[in-house]
Amino acid sequence: MLERFRQFWTNIWAPLGDLFLRWGISPNTVTFVGTVGVSAGALVFFPQGKLLIGVLVITAFVFSDMIDGYMARKSGQVSTFGAFWDSTLDRIGDAAIFGGLAMFYVGPGDNSWYAALAIYCLSMGSVTSYARAKAESLGMQAKVGIAERADRLVAILVITGLADIVNKLGVGKDALQAIPVTLGALAVANTVTVIQRVLVVREQAIVIDAARAASEN
Repeated sequence: MLERFRQFWTNIWAPLGDLFLRWGISPNTVTFVGTVGVSAGALVFFPQGKLLIGVLVITAFVFSDMIDGYMARKSGQVSTFGAFWDSTLDRIGDAAIFGGLAMFYVGPGDNSWYAALAIYCLSMGSVTSYARAKAESLGMQAKVGIAERADRLVAILVITGLADIVNKLGVGKDALQAIPVTLGALAVANTVTVIQRVLVVREQAIVIDAARAASEN
């Protein structure tokens, strides 16, 4: 759903990408620094209960995912390794965000059930991405589902930041209940997406296997 806004944000950050290129910074370096920033924001601040600060730090770096792609296209540095590098580091950043929330609930959040929910979102998010990657490696497509990566990240970051703002404004810690509610919604959405991708791949696999069997007879 949010992919439709990718070009808009790419245009916003294009001048920064042009500046990096003039400085001789490579797209792969931007990808790496962005992932380090996202991971640090999540794993340093979330476990301390500094949710809003963590969200702000993550947000400052998460747009590198658009800048690096723009830089690669603009400079003609699009490469197979670059695509692999970007996808791999995306998984690290995603894991840091949900892992940081799990650490928050193990620590100051003090709720093992919510920690488990965050870990489930981390795990199923990885499975969602893996299912698509594996399907494509086998010559099939699995770009379906109700929970795209951008949607998942925006949902959890926006709600986490807003919940902590409301909490700090004096409403109290009850405002933070919006976070596990969002985690629950994402857990369901991730699970549905994985099922959708499995079913789509199964249909394609049946056709491929039937065609192979027919050619062997």
